Amino acid sequence: MGVLTLLVTANPAAPHLKSLAQLPGGTRIMVSDDLDRLREAARDADVILNAEFRDPTLLLATFPYAARVRWVHSLSAGVELLLSPEILASPVPLTNGRGVYRRPLGEWAVAVMLHFAYDLRRMIRQQEAHCWEPFETDELHGRTLGIVGYGGIGSAAAERARPFGMRILAVRRKPELSAGDPLLDATYPPERITDMVAASDYVLVAAPLTSETRGMVGEEQIAAMKPAAVIINVGRGPVVDEAALIRALESRKIRGAAMDVFDTEPLPAGHPFYRLPNVLMSPHTVDHGPGWRERALSCFLENFARFTKGEPLLNIVDKHAGY
Repeated sequence: MGVLTLLVTANPAAPHLKSLAQLPGGTRIMVSDDLDRLREAARDADVILNAEFRDPTLLLATFPYAARVRWVHSLSAGVELLLSPEILASPVPLTNGRGVYRRPLGEWAVAVMLHFAYDLRRMIRQQEAHCWEPFETDELHGRTLGIVGYGGIGSAAAERARPFGMRILAVRRKPELSAGDPLLDATYPPERITDMVAASDYVLVAAPLTSETRGMVGEEQIAAMKPAAVIINVGRGPVVDEAALIRALESRKIRGAAMDVFDTEPLPAGHPFYRLPNVLMSPHTVDHGPGWRERALSCFLENFARFTKGEPLLNIVDKHAGY
């Protein structure tokens, strides 16, 4: 393969882009966040890297000008914002950062369950109030974790929850793919999600956002949950019916919720989630641990090496499935 031209949609000063120096010598690299320059350079691009995390604006505006592009990669795992009509119609493969973020999100799922099981918020409040008031706690052993979307993040949570002695259930689009999985006690198809959440003490939402998953955890599913159940959303905000969740939290129909993702980000000031005492929330930064940007770029570098050798790319997105 001859000399390749890589177009990177990002601020050229972004520190993690220093790793691009590891690309094969002779690779032409153009990094810019100026739309006019990107569109001009796109005409010669073989590869486009969207290095603006969660913001595909530059990519979407540039892609129609990339007449000879042969591959597009996004450092993010979620691709719902990338799937413009032009990208959907194009035969050019799209890859993403799937798998890069599974470990911290799996850890956070367990941290959240421990938070609610031991009522850490109450402990902190009592400590701050100089109050000594013993109370009953729970534990994870023997409890059931139900996972909506058993991909990389869902399986990472299962790997970490199993040693606590938890029972683990999962809903996935193709349950047969989990046949023989030693981590799972049962697998359900999407049409039986209500049965799964009804049997769960903790419901982890780790599904991508597609036309099929939007509102997948809705009024019916939340109403079926146990009074002490907790919803944890690390997938995408709109997979859960936010209005139905708020009603359930305000009326104490379920015990609580923890979220790293929301319908609208940043979450507007005055939103009910800020004031609800049974909510734990992160500003979509659970996966921002040490070196997270560099790990995302390493995934691209591995794929770039495959591309130059004519080997199959990793993490190819099914554009029409949405992940």
